[in-house]
Amino acid sequence: MPIINLSEPFSIFVGLILFLLILFLSKNTKKAWIMGVLLCAFVIILVFHSIEFSTIAQTSESLYQAITSSAIMDLIFILLSFLSYLWIDHIESEKGKKKVINDGLDWFWNKV
Repeated sequence: MPIINLSEPFSIFVGLILFLLILFLSKNTKKAWIMGVLLCAFVIILVFHSIEFSTIAQTSESLYQAITSSAIMDLIFILLSFLSYLWIDHIESEKGKKKVINDGLDWFWNKV
């Protein structure tokens, strides 16, 4: 089995609760670096799953499926963390009245 097994529903639930708690903390403190740390953590977990996939996934089909589904969940958490990082960074820049070169979330509500 993978070291951090995100192929089981309980593990996904725990990861989601952890993500939401860190998002709440980051939003209340208006610090984007907290979400950046979580984003880096999920990227590191994805790298470890990739290493596991390349070294031990060929031994059995169940291990192959567990590592593949864990990597897919890693990618989903990376996407959520990245979008949350952009959102909190926007909140932090409005609070600090910093000059922003480009709003990362502008493309969500831009009318074309």
